[in-house]
Formats: sequence, C-alpha cells, structure tokens
Amino acid sequence: MTQGFNSLSNDGTGPDRLYELLPAVHRMRDAERGYPLRDLLRVITEQVDVVEENITQLYEDWFIETASDWAVPYIADLVGYTPVASAGDPLASDAAENRILIPRREVARTIADRRRRGTVSVLEDLAKAVADWPGKATEFYRLLCWTQNLNHQHSHGQRARTLDLHNAERLERIGTPFDPFARTVDVRRVNSHHSQGRYDIPNVGMFIWRLKSLGLTRTSAYCLDAGKNSYTFSPLGNDAPLFARPIPEPSRTHLADERNVPSPIRRRGLDAWKDAYYGEGKSLAIWADWASFTASAPVPASSIIAADLSDWHYVPPNDFIAVDPVLGRFCFPENQLPRRNVRVSYQYGFPAEIGGGEYHRRLSRPAGSTIYTVGERGTYRRLTDALAAWRAGNPPSAVIEITDSGVYVEQIEIALAPGQALQLRAANHCRPVIRLLDWQTDLPDALTVRMSSASRFTLDGIVVTGRSVSVTSEGEHDDASACAARLVIRHCTLVPGWTIGCDCEPESPGKESLELRNIRASVFIEHSILGPIETHEDEVRANPIPMRISDSIIDATTGEREAIIGTSARNAHAVLTLLRCTVFGIIQTHAIELAENCIFNDCVHVARRQIGCMRFCYVPPGCRTPRRYHCQPDLASAAARDRHPGAPAAADAAAALATERVKPRFNAIRYGQPAYCQLTSDVASEIFRGADDAAEMGVFHDLFQPQRMANLAVRLDEYTPAGMDAGVILAS
Repeated sequence: MTQGFNSLSNDGTGPDRLYELLPAVHRMRDAERGYPLRDLLRVITEQVDVVEENITQLYEDWFIETASDWAVPYIADLVGYTPVASAGDPLASDAAENRILIPRREVARTIADRRRRGTVSVLEDLAKAVADWPGKATEFYRLLCWTQNLNHQHSHGQRARTLDLHNAERLERIGTPFDPFARTVDVRRVNSHHSQGRYDIPNVGMFIWRLKSLGLTRTSAYCLDAGKNSYTFSPLGNDAPLFARPIPEPSRTHLADERNVPSPIRRRGLDAWKDAYYGEGKSLAIWADWASFTASAPVPASSIIAADLSDWHYVPPNDFIAVDPVLGRFCFPENQLPRRNVRVSYQYGFPAEIGGGEYHRRLSRPAGSTIYTVGERGTYRRLTDALAAWRAGNPPSAVIEITDSGVYVEQIEIALAPGQALQLRAANHCRPVIRLLDWQTDLPDALTVRMSSASRFTLDGIVVTGRSVSVTSEGEHDDASACAARLVIRHCTLVPGWTIGCDCEPESPGKESLELRNIRASVFIEHSILGPIETHEDEVRANPIPMRISDSIIDATTGEREAIIGTSARNAHAVLTLLRCTVFGIIQTHAIELAENCIFNDCVHVARRQIGCMRFCYVPPGCRTPRRYHCQPDLASAAARDRHPGAPAAADAAAALATERVKPRFNAIRYGQPAYCQLTSDVASEIFRGADDAAEMGVFHDLFQPQRMANLAVRLDEYTPAGMDAGVILAS
C-alpha cells in the first residue's frame, strides 16, 4: 500500500492526476486489489490530456504567432490577405508548400505593411516576409545621370555621381546591388519577361540573395603545397569565397547594405568593415599558435590584412596575416609560421541545407542505445578510440557522435554482428570531416563497413574525402534478414572525385564514392551529395537490392562516366527509387521503380522496362527507361511537332530546337562552388516549374523557388506606388 501512494504526485499533472482526486478510502481499496482502478483512470487521463491540449491549441489558433499551420490561411482571410493565384492553390498543396504560398510572417505584418506602402524599406521587408529571401531595394532613378539645377542642388548622399577612378573601394562595387555610380537612361522595363532593364525613372529593382550563408566553426584550415605559410579556409583545400554573416538591421526603415545580406565579402569590403566581418561569432575568424598569440582566442582584427592571394605573390609583414575573402585563402609571413593548431570559422554559400553542415537536423536513435561521444567536448578525442570502446562493449545498438566540426584523419573499419545497429553521426550543428589517406600500398583505404544478417548502419551529417565508403557483407542471408538490414546515408557528403583542387576540379574523376559489395540490405540516401555508386552483387542467386535516393545529388563529374553502375560496367543489381534528385552521369541499373521530380543530365539505361515509371522528370532523348509520364523534353518536342502538321522536316527541326531549349542549365557543376547545381535564371520554365506541384525539378525542389518568385513579384507590384514598376533581380 505504501508503494502505491509513493508513486502518486501532488502537482496536478502526470498520468495519475485524475486518480489523485479520488478519496483516500477508494485508493486504499484499489491498492488492495492491485490498482485496477488506477490503470483505468490512466487510460482516461491520456484522452483527457488530448482534449485539453486541443482546447488550448484552439485558443492559440486565434493568434498568428502561435496558430497551427492549417489556421494561418483563415487568419489571412480575416485581414484581407489574398493568396497569389499564379503561385499555386493553398487548398491543394501539402504543408511544406502551403507555408510558402501563405507565409506566416507576411500575414502577421499585412496591416502594418499596408500603412507603409510606397516606401522603399517596406519592399525590403516584403522580400524576407514573402519569400524568406534577404533583399535590397534600389530606386534606379537615383542612379541616373542628370544635370542639376544650380539653385536646387542635391547633396552627395541623395544622388549617384559619375565615375571616380581614384576611389578603388567604390569601383569594386560596379555591377553589384550596391553600385554607387550614375548611368545613362535604359528605357526597358525592370519587370519585363523578355529583356530586363534597370536605369529608368519608374524602375525599382529588388535584388534578392538565394544562396544561404552557412557556417563552419573552429574547423581545421588546409595547408596547401604552395608553401608552409599558405592555407585555405575550406578543410577540403578548395577555394571557397567567404560570405557575410548578415547583421540584423537596426530598424525597419533602414535600407540594407553589404553587412545585412549574405553576399560574398569583397577584399576592400573586408578592409573597410573589418570589425563587422572579423571575430568570433562573426563572418570569419582565425585561431593559431603563432607569433605572440595562442589558439585560446582568435587572432585580433588588428593583425588581419585584406589582400589579393590569387598567385600567392603577396607576403604579409611580420605579425600580420593576409586574408583573401574572394578566394577563401590566407597566409602567414614566411619567417613567422604557425607552430600548430590553425583553426578557422567562416561562412560559405550554398543553395540549401544538404550534404552536412552546421544546420539543424532531426536526430533519432533506437531506445536503449549506448552513446560514445568524440571530439573536444566528447569522452574520446579520436574516432578509433570510440570504435575500440564500442567493440569492447559490443552493445546491440550504439551511437558514435562527433561533437565538433574538426577534421579526423584516421583509418576506420567497422564490423557489425548479426542484428547489431550502429550510427556514426555528427552532433546537431556540427559538420566533421573524415579524411581518408593512402595508408597502405597493397590494400584499399576506404572507410569500410562490414554488415551481417539484419544489421543496421547509419552515416549521418559527415563529410568523407580522400577515398570512398565501402560497405560489404559476408555469408548467406535469407529474405527476412535482407528486409531487416538497412544502410542509411543522410545529410552526408562523399566528395565526388574523392578530393578536389583549388579550382574545385576533382582529383580522381569517376572514382566511386559508395561501393556496395554483396550486401543484402535496403539502402536509403537522403539530403546527401555523392560521387558514383558502384554495386557488386550476385545477379544470379540474389534479388536486386532496393535503393531509395531522395533530395540528393549523384555526381560522376562528367557525362561520359557512370553515376550508378554494377561490376565491370554491367547494370547495377538494384531497384531504384529516386525522388527530387539531380544526377550527373550515366545510370545503368536493373530497374527503376519510381523516379519523380528528378533531373537526369545524362542517359538512363534500365534492364527491366516493364516495371516502374518516371514522372515529371528531365530525361535526355534516346534513353532506355520505364514508361514516362509528363517528362521533358518529351512534352516540349511533342508540342513543337504538333505545330507543324504535314511538314515532317519542319517538325523535326522544331522538335530539335525545343529539346535543346529545355535542357537544364546550372550556375555551377563542380562540388565546392557556391552555386553548385543551382538552376540558372534563364532556364526553361518547363524545368523551373516542371515538378508535379509546379516547383522546380531536381535536388532543390523543396525550396519552392517558383512559388516564392511568383509571390514576391505580385506583392512588389501591390506595394509599389502607382506609375512605378518593380522587378526581381537575382543577386545570387
């Protein structure tokens, strides 16, 4: 009886709160009978909690800050907010797209923004509220050359001036959204769909930055072969332009400058605003045991010099470090080298949060898992030490978590017992790098994982460079164990080409990033960047392995190489499901069960065409695929042919032109470049709005950029004064 009363709480919460309301005599009798009444009331309490939570949420749904996603459109209707029809139908959209079509932030500020209609600052706020893009509004009439009235002269801050060749800092801003120089008139409209103009009296331009400014904290700098004093901020050794970490604007009426947007940092911009850009928690910082400084604090800003290190010709004087933000390089004086521990923090640009990074990820682990932490804040300093402890303990389920963004140069071999599960992952808001070197002359040096029957392995949030990841399995597996076994790669980058040079060109193009040997497991790849995938499977006695790839990039580095292939240039013994992916390279596989909203830049060859389908994808002509539905360039070429009935030659020529027109074009096709896999601004609308929900095809589908662009264009027109034209200009 005493044990039963000790389990009760007196705070009015918990599973026994209804039971505590009963008189003590009933609880005593219930204890004598083994607590059947308490168990019943616990079940009732669960349902009471659900009802009370629903009632509480109904009250919170009255307010835009706390309302559920489904309630936002109803609040928007109450304040007279009208969704943009050209962006999509909110009632027919999923939850993720609905948040883009009716942005909560814009609905909350609808009334206040309408009171500010006609001001430049409200247009900048709209870009963030409507499209979640940082913006810079420019009234182009202020940048027009004109002859001033001597009796009513405008001050320097109100009008642009003609070119001054003596001011190099201002000259560096030519062609950027912050260009300060005057121009002659351009009569084209800024919102024209054919040829966009800028410098005219009615034109207002909204520059937007689509690239995100993502950060790395206290990671190892890369020492180049150019000299012992030459380093790159990127731990992979490539040139990576440094981006600004945006500083919040001081007021809603403030107009954005370079420090308030995620733009690449200029050399003279770093020199002019060094205190704003440099330091711990800012856009960049350097730690080193060097000169009179230690790695316990960043090198002070007074010791940083902005310089052009294109050819490494510049050598800084003693007690100074030269930094080139345009290339992401820095160097020390030749006779004053760092002793050890060169660490950097910096911001880099990328279109979306994939491939691993210090962004938020959802982490999960099986119940009862043993956790081993690695890193400066972890129990172990090296991965091999944590793996040794894991082997010694041999738990059925374990997580090895890396708690920093450091670089780990180690040999890693993992062997899983039957039914055993292991996660090798980065902690949230960390992006560690595992660098695999040429350790052995007579054996491969890949990150090796040996799976067994019904085992499970997860690689999460990690960048692997230098070699591939090799997953093998030994022994016979029945169908039941094959269904239970899982290989999961999520939010990882297996660097295409193993390593990349300063110019982001792959050092080993075409080398496989993921090698699967005789595994009897389901393969899941999510939000990742990989080089080629190669399978070595028994095609006679084993069924094809299921492989599901979503929101990822598979990059064979050239169109002549295979992105997914089997042994000896045979078809991969796998059944693929590809969702929202961008693939560079040839795919040769047993079957494709489903391909949806994908871009296949090169040919696809499928052995079994009778199963599966491809829908809302770009597939080059001449590929051997399962049946296709609403794919390009099939639709474009068919429409072109229909315009020339009875003229085969003209129809063929029109189809060829349409096929070339809808071919995807990218701002960059090399991993390591900020705009990697981002579609160009002039890409065909059949690709940019070619997905099943009118979003763009490919890996960045879930950004819903077409919907954002349509929303922003309409809102700019709504909030621009009469007689003015507003247009969206892509700054990145």
